[in-house]
Amino acid sequence: MSNSSKQQMSHYDKMTQTPLVKLIVSLGIPTTISMLVTSIYNMADTYFVGTLGESQQGATGILFTLQAIIQAIAFMLGQGSGTMVSKAQADRNDEEANEYVSTGFYTALAFGLVLMAGGLVFLKPFMRLLGSTETILPYAMQYGACVLLSCPMVMGSFVLNNNLRYEGKAFFSMIGLVSGSLINILGDYLLVIVFPFGVLGAGISTAISQTISFCVLLFFYRRRALGKIRFSSISRNFKVYATICKVGFPALVRQGLTSISNGLLNNLTRPYGDAAIAAMSVVNRFSAFVMCVGLGIGQGYQPVASFNYQAKKLDRVKKGLLVTMAISVALVAMLAIPGFIFAEQIVWMFQKSEAVAEIGVFALRCACVGTLFLPLSVPVNMLYQSTRQVMASTLLSLLRSGLMFIPTLIITTSLWGITGIQISQPLADILTGFATIPFIVAFMRRKE
Repeated sequence: MSNSSKQQMSHYDKMTQTPLVKLIVSLGIPTTISMLVTSIYNMADTYFVGTLGESQQGATGILFTLQAIIQAIAFMLGQGSGTMVSKAQADRNDEEANEYVSTGFYTALAFGLVLMAGGLVFLKPFMRLLGSTETILPYAMQYGACVLLSCPMVMGSFVLNNNLRYEGKAFFSMIGLVSGSLINILGDYLLVIVFPFGVLGAGISTAISQTISFCVLLFFYRRRALGKIRFSSISRNFKVYATICKVGFPALVRQGLTSISNGLLNNLTRPYGDAAIAAMSVVNRFSAFVMCVGLGIGQGYQPVASFNYQAKKLDRVKKGLLVTMAISVALVAMLAIPGFIFAEQIVWMFQKSEAVAEIGVFALRCACVGTLFLPLSVPVNMLYQSTRQVMASTLLSLLRSGLMFIPTLIITTSLWGITGIQISQPLADILTGFATIPFIVAFMRRKE
C-alpha cells in the first residue's frame, strides 16, 4: 500500500470511528481559538483606535462592514471547495480533491484582485455607501485603503483555512490565523500608540499581519494537507466553478447579509451621531467575540458532518449535531454571562465617553442575551451546508442577518429610535433560534 493510500485510510478511520465528542472538540477547539484570537485582535483594534477619538473609532465600525463583504466571497469559495474536497476524499478521489481546492484558491485570488482595484478606484463613495459620516470619512478611507490592498491575501487565506479544516487539520489552520492576529495586535500598539500613525497605522498593521497569515497558511497547506494546490489542477470545466459557488452560496448569503445589515445599521445610527456609531461598533465587536465560540464549534462539526454524510453514516451526523449544540451552549454562556454583568466596564474600556457608554451598555447587555440563542441556529446552518442541502442551508443563512434582522431593525428603529437600534439584533437572534427548531426536528427524523 502506497504512503498516499495509508494517509487516506488513516483519515477515513479518524473521521468515521473517532468518538464524536473527542473528534468535534479536537476540530472545533483550534478553530474556536483562532476565531477568538482574531476577534480579540478586532477588539484590540477597536481599543487602540478608540484612544484617538469617537470619529476614528466609528471608522472601525464602517470597515467592519467592508471586511464582511470580503469574507462573504471568501467563505463561499472556501467552504464550497472545502465541502467538495471532503466529499472527494471520502470517495478516495485525489484528483477531484486537488481540482476543487486549486480552483477555489486561484479563483479567490482573482476575486481579491478585482475587489481591491474596484474598491480603491471608488474608495470615497464606497465608504459613504457603508454609512460613513463626513467626520468619519477621512479615517475610514485611510483604513479602507489598507484593507483593500490586502484583499487578495485575505481571500486566499480563507480558502486555505477552510480546506485545512475540512481535511481535519484545524490545528495548522489555527496557527496560521493566530500568528497573524498576534502580529496585528503588536502592530496596532506600535503604529497607533508608540508611533503616531493614527488610523493609518492600524490599517497598515492589518494589511501586514494578513499577508503574514496567508504565507503561514500556504506553508502548512503545502506541507500537511492531503490535497495539492497546483496551477495545472485549475478546472476548465464550468460545472466545477458552479458547484463550488452553489455549495458555498449559503456562506455567501450569511456573510453578505452581515455586510448589508451592518451598512443599514450604520446608516440608521448615523442621525444619532458619531458616539452612537462608536457605541454600536464596540457592541458588534464584543458580540462577534462571543459568536466566535458558536461558529468555531460549528465549523469543527462541518467536516464531521460532510465526511460522515458522504460515508453513509447518518446516525453519526445526527449525534454530532446534538454534541455540537450542547458544547456551544456551555461555551457561549461562559462569555455572554460575564459580558452582561460587566457591560459598563467593557464599554468604558474601549471608549471613555459618557455619550458612548450611555448607548453602549444597554445595547451590550441586550446583545449578550441574544447570543445565547446562537447555539440553536449556527450548528444547524453548518449541518445543512455541509450535507450539500443548498436550498435549506440558504434559507437558514437568510434568517439571522436578513429575514429576521433587517425588518426588525427598520421596525424597531421607526418605533423607538435609538432604543430600537439597541434591541434589534438580539431580538433577531432570538427569533432566528426559534425559527431553526423545525429544521432540527426534520433532520433528526430522517432515515438512513
